[in-house]
Amino acid sequence: MSNLEIDSLINEISKLPGFGRKSAQRITLFLLKNKSKALVPLIEKLKTANDKIINCEICFNIDTVTPCSLCESNKRDHLTICVVEDISDLWTLERIGFYKGLYHILGGNLSAVNGIGIDDLSINKLINRVKDNNIKEVILALSTNMEGQTTSHVIADKLKSLDVEVSKLAQGVPIGGEFQYLDENTISTAFQSRKSIL
Repeated sequence: MSNLEIDSLINEISKLPGFGRKSAQRITLFLLKNKSKALVPLIEKLKTANDKIINCEICFNIDTVTPCSLCESNKRDHLTICVVEDISDLWTLERIGFYKGLYHILGGNLSAVNGIGIDDLSINKLINRVKDNNIKEVILALSTNMEGQTTSHVIADKLKSLDVEVSKLAQGVPIGGEFQYLDENTISTAFQSRKSIL
């Protein structure tokens, strides 16, 4: 099979996260076989998303308005900010539903290897937001890899001079995890973060 337009569509779909060439071929074939029921509605939804969905000027979430509905909600705790790397992390916390404060999306983690510095993320905007809004607690919900830890330390250091509590998510043995299958770093962190039960 050699068709420039079809091949180009397959290539674009294969660039999406989680899609390889074979998955992209299956999706392309499905869309082309079902133009009126699948392809045309998808094109319309993508165009609407492109035209209407924007980043919140405060927390960098996506919505059709800015400030976003989370930042504007009077049902949320406006004195607490949970810092996450990406919008998908915010969606995860919202799906679980126990956190009722505000968010701040960094847009990634600091990474010298990938050339991502403080100015490439929204760290300085976070600091200004904490200063300007009398925030009482900043919760760092970042990855536990080296980049996430580095980013957490940099943010905590920048917030040190402000009257704000800085916390991070607990780490260690997961609920339901069998000890013998845990990696050394998880066990080490669990021991270092242990709490008294008496």
